Amino acid sequence: MIRAFLIAVQFLTTLPVTLKRPPTEVESGRSLTFYPLVGLLLGTMLAGGGWILRQENPLLVSALLLAVWTALTGALHLDGLADCADAWVGGRGDRARTLAIMKDVCSGPMGVTSIVIVLLMKFAGIAVLCEQHAILQLAIVPLLARTAIQLLFLTTPYVRADGLGAAMAANLRRGNILVAVVLTVFGVLAFTQCAGLWAVSAAASVFILCQHSMLARIGGTTGDTAGALAEIAEACTLLALCFATHGA
Repeated sequence: MIRAFLIAVQFLTTLPVTLKRPPTEVESGRSLTFYPLVGLLLGTMLAGGGWILRQENPLLVSALLLAVWTALTGALHLDGLADCADAWVGGRGDRARTLAIMKDVCSGPMGVTSIVIVLLMKFAGIAVLCEQHAILQLAIVPLLARTAIQLLFLTTPYVRADGLGAAMAANLRRGNILVAVVLTVFGVLAFTQCAGLWAVSAAASVFILCQHSMLARIGGTTGDTAGALAEIAEACTLLALCFATHGA
C-alpha cells in the first residue's frame, strides 16, 4: 500500500519521491486508489502556506500559492487541459482528428487561452478565500479534483491502448476506488458542511458535463481529458467555495 501511494505521489507531483524500481502496470493501477490522498496532501500544503501568510496582502498570497500549486504538480494537468482545448476546437467534431490533435506536443491559441483562463479563476478564487479568512478550505480543492479523476476512470472507457492512463485503466481496483470516492465525499461534507456541499456539487456538475462531452466526442477518456477534468474541477470548486463563503 505504501508503494502504491508513493507511485501516486511520484506521478501526480514533483515532490522528491524515489522508488527502488519502476512501477509495474498492476502497481500503476493500484496507485489510482490513493489519488484523493495525494490531493489532500497537496491541498493541505497549500492551505497551510496560506494560513502562515494570512496577514499578508491577499493578492500577493494568491500569486505565491498559485505558483507553488503549479510547481508542485509540474503543470501536469494544465498540459492535458491545453491539449483538450486545442483538440475540441480544432477537431471540428471528428473523433479521429480530435485524438490526433491531442497527441500533438505543441499548444495552439485555444490551449494557451484555456490555461490563462483557468489560472485566472484560481488566482481570483484564492484571493477571495484569503480575504474571507477561509483559506483552509483550499485543502479540499485538489482532493475533490483527484477524486473526479478516480470516478472518471471507474465509469468511462479508456480509448487509447498506449496512453499514460492505459495501465491504470486496465489494472484499477474498482472496489477500492469506489470506497475511496464515497469516503472522500462524506469526509468533505462532514468536515466542511455547507461549504463542502457547494464544493461537492460543483465538482459533481463539472464531472457530469465533462464526461458527457468526452463520450460524445471521443467515446471515452484519455490521460489528457482526465487532466483537463482535474483543472476545470479545481477552478470551479474553488469558485463555488468563494460563493459559499461570501454568502455565509
